[in-house]
Parts: sequence; C-alpha cells; structure tokens
Amino acid sequence: MPNDSAAQFDQTVLDLIEHSPTGMVPHTPAYVDALGRLYHSHQVYASADHRGGHVTARSLAARPAFHANNLDALMSGAVDIAELEPNASIFDRYVQSLPAAQRAIAEGHRLKVAGRPVHHRARHHEAAADAVGHEGVHSLFLVPGGGPHPGLPGNYLYGALFERGAEASSSAWALQVHDSDDGVALCDGTTLAEALAKWQDVIASAPFHLAELDALGFQLK
Repeated sequence: MPNDSAAQFDQTVLDLIEHSPTGMVPHTPAYVDALGRLYHSHQVYASADHRGGHVTARSLAARPAFHANNLDALMSGAVDIAELEPNASIFDRYVQSLPAAQRAIAEGHRLKVAGRPVHHRARHHEAAADAVGHEGVHSLFLVPGGGPHPGLPGNYLYGALFERGAEASSSAWALQVHDSDDGVALCDGTTLAEALAKWQDVIASAPFHLAELDALGFQLK
C-alpha cells in the first residue's frame, strides 16, 4: 500500500509539472521525495527554459527530433553521405520550432551546436585529416531529453554522427550526444553501417536522459 500511495502521488506531481507554465512544484518534503523518485526513473528532467522548473519525459515525447531531412534517402542508398542536409539548415528548423521568446536564446548556441566541433579524443584524427585535406562528415541532430545539465531551449539534447580518420575509405565513425553544458554520451569506433543504425536507434528512443544511452552502447563522459 505505501508503494501504491507513492506511485499515485508521483502521478500527481507529473500532472502538476505539466500543467504549470514554469514546471514548478511546491518545495515541501513530500514533493522533494517525489521529484527524487521521478528524476531517478528518468520521468522528469530539469527544465531548460525555466530556472528551478522541471519537465516531464512524457510531455517531451510529443516534440519532434531534428536531423538531416534526407536521412532515409541515405539509408536506402539514394544519396551519398556527403549530400546530407547541412547542419545550419537542420539548426534553422529547430529554432523555428521554438516559441518566439526562446529563439534568440537558441541562436546563442548556434556556433557550438551547428559549427565545426572539437570531438572528444579526436585531435590526432583531425590533425591527420587536415594533413591530407579530407573533410570528415559531421551531421547534426537534436532530440528532446535531458542530461546531467539541462538541455538547449525547448529541452533538447544535440549530437552528431561524425567521421574519424584521414581517409574516407578507412574512417571510423562515432556518435556523440550532449546536454547544454559538459554532459556527453559517446559511442566510438563503429563502422558507418553500425553508426547509421545506432543513429536511428537514438532518434527513435527520444526523449531520454543521457545516462539511458548506455543501453545502446554509449558511455557517459
């Protein structure tokens, strides 16, 4: 019976968060305990849009993911990976999906998210790539979710499929997913086919907490 009572109260807290414009709940022991359970089970994340607020995973499930709009064509072999939609265009679609008040804040993340990234443990690969002039593939995606820190505006995580290696024929592939700060989950050293399949799994699994990606072979850094 106590467990049933706790579960019922947790559902009440989820409802309260979703009906609050800021995702706030009373700061009392009962609510603090419920939030602890809901965060532990990854049913609630810290809100990216309201300081001190919360957002539920079930509310984020209705939000779209953003990735190259010709990903399906790539998977079917209709286009080459170098023809994937540019990152700037993907980021534009994400920004336009947000309420007007959040767009300027999202634009402040553009360079970090859609620009050329510095990958974890990849400097020697990038140096080799620069030496022969091979520009590795880097394709952006954004999915709803959370991490050790809040996500981007709209409660979005961002990540990329990217190429590591001096030559396209011998490249290894990796996936990274980030929150808005230094939380990152990494899946490294896969073939392109494996990376593409995992990429689709990540998109299909949203919303999620970065820690949950261990089920897909990611490591939280």
